[in-house]
Amino acid sequence: MAQWNAYYHNDDEEEEQEDGEQFRDYKVTGRDSLVFLVDASKEMFVKGEDGQPSNFDLSMQVVRSVYTSKIISSHRDLMALVFYGTEQSKNPSNSFKHVYVYHNLDEPGAKRVQEVDALQGEKGARLMEKTMGSGETSLGDALWCCANLYSDIKLRLSFKRLMIFTCRDEPHGGDTAKDRQARTKASDLKETGVFIDLMHLMKPGGFDVSTFFCDIISPDSEGELGLQLEPCGKLEDLKKRVRAKEQKKRAMSRLNLSLGEGLNLAVGIYAMAVPAKIPGSVKLYRETNKQVHSKPQTFDTQTGRLLLPSEIKKAQVYGKKQIVMERDEVDSIKKFEDPGLYLIGFKPIKMLKIHHHIRPAVFIYPEENMVKGSSCLFSALLTKCSEKDVFALCRCILRRNCPPRFAALVPQKEELDEGKVQITAPGFHLIYLPYADDIRTLDPPQFPSASQIPVDKMKQIVSKLRFKYRSDAFENPAIQKHFRNLEALALDMMAPEDVEDLIMPKVDQINQRLGPLAEEFKDLVYPANYNPESKPTTKRKSGGDEKKARVEVSEEELRAHVQNGTLGKLTVPVLKEACKKMGFRTTGTKKQELIDALITTAYLHGRVK
Repeated sequence: MAQWNAYYHNDDEEEEQEDGEQFRDYKVTGRDSLVFLVDASKEMFVKGEDGQPSNFDLSMQVVRSVYTSKIISSHRDLMALVFYGTEQSKNPSNSFKHVYVYHNLDEPGAKRVQEVDALQGEKGARLMEKTMGSGETSLGDALWCCANLYSDIKLRLSFKRLMIFTCRDEPHGGDTAKDRQARTKASDLKETGVFIDLMHLMKPGGFDVSTFFCDIISPDSEGELGLQLEPCGKLEDLKKRVRAKEQKKRAMSRLNLSLGEGLNLAVGIYAMAVPAKIPGSVKLYRETNKQVHSKPQTFDTQTGRLLLPSEIKKAQVYGKKQIVMERDEVDSIKKFEDPGLYLIGFKPIKMLKIHHHIRPAVFIYPEENMVKGSSCLFSALLTKCSEKDVFALCRCILRRNCPPRFAALVPQKEELDEGKVQITAPGFHLIYLPYADDIRTLDPPQFPSASQIPVDKMKQIVSKLRFKYRSDAFENPAIQKHFRNLEALALDMMAPEDVEDLIMPKVDQINQRLGPLAEEFKDLVYPANYNPESKPTTKRKSGGDEKKARVEVSEEELRAHVQNGTLGKLTVPVLKEACKKMGFRTTGTKKQELIDALITTAYLHGRVK
């Protein structure tokens, strides 16, 4: 008997499972986890100059931002909030002094967001002083407590990260025993797969990372941003650093890049930009409010019996015969070649045109863990392509049963800013090239050309309105309004926060920039007393000008339709008119009756041989 479990897997799950068999160790499974370890010493509550928020307030705002973003994007991820350097202690079994576990490792929710909101501002500082206070510091005990939080989780975790927020570069004040204990526990955490990051904040005299924390944090991995030497003093900078660390870079797929026979390297395919969408609705069970999952089943239409997987076949009609094929035969027909990138040759970059862009490009980066030496060979290929100003032409098959595409690998060099922070990563942009059928030759309509005077005036207008575009400066107002409404509903807010529509043009600023240019252009192009806001008047068509449907057909055309057997292409009014013209009267309105009458009449009168 066929196994039922294999029947209920859909095709997408089977493809992912087979794709992961080649590199099973690197398939991303389980949930992500993130622990915020925040310093609660008195130095964290000191406000900045000109009434700027304290470092503790900055940390809480970032924690709240990550909580809300996780609820929207990855609500199944686990998060925790732990304070160290407190007077009171709260942790499993209270084994560690001066460590306060505010939130255990669990899924984020509206209640947690409200609790983090209560810790912000002066009220939050008073609440912290009342419930936790500030005491001695032992970072080693805090790291040990975080390790226990991870060990108590029975779920499978795919990624574990710990972020330390502090403004003290020497948390133990020179106590070598506590420093040594903290280094030991940090090493133990890193051996268990926990990534430790430092989010150091501004302090008088500067923050020296090399004194202690350089031995605590995890080294740079997978091309992520390394340790930032400059401390954060602004909320946006701190959010940017946290976002760069907590967002795991997930590969769309991992493939072999074949440079020739016996010469392969492994690369990961990454999407550089993904459109933001409002999540689709899900079906919930009325009694338990849990999500309902559908499971397709196939039944026999005659007996109503549930069909086994072995009883379901696929067929195709060829030459009026139904050819039945097994599933493995269908899979072999769909398969062109194994997934991967196959090098064909090199071409100058100047041969790559703008109209060759037919779909969003992806980014490829070496995967050293899959094939050793991939990074070295990838770097050599990238360097030579950049020096010679060429792109690599490849045949690309991203996943199983996908048709092959030709793609151009365009090199991109690494770029750093003034603070030695990576702006663009080194790698190749994979640009899908069109086939000949994808390119069409258009015949655009010809319009009279404008004179040079209004063209020059429009150039002045365009130059005045030009600005540097950034995609992150414009948010989708519909999506923002949707999530603001959900946030207000979950947090029991009186009303959602107002959403500023940044897409709408700023009319006052535009008028200030243009000055009299707009009126001058209107006087040059449009007639006098022209009002662009007035609606154009619509002209009514006279009844005699309306076109009537063609219901007559000539005898030659009718004879040709009868000989070719194409009378079915004619409409019923045309067939009725043809019957009257041939002298055959019929009261039927069915199309087939009219066709039969025309054919019979044509043969009886000898009009068709």
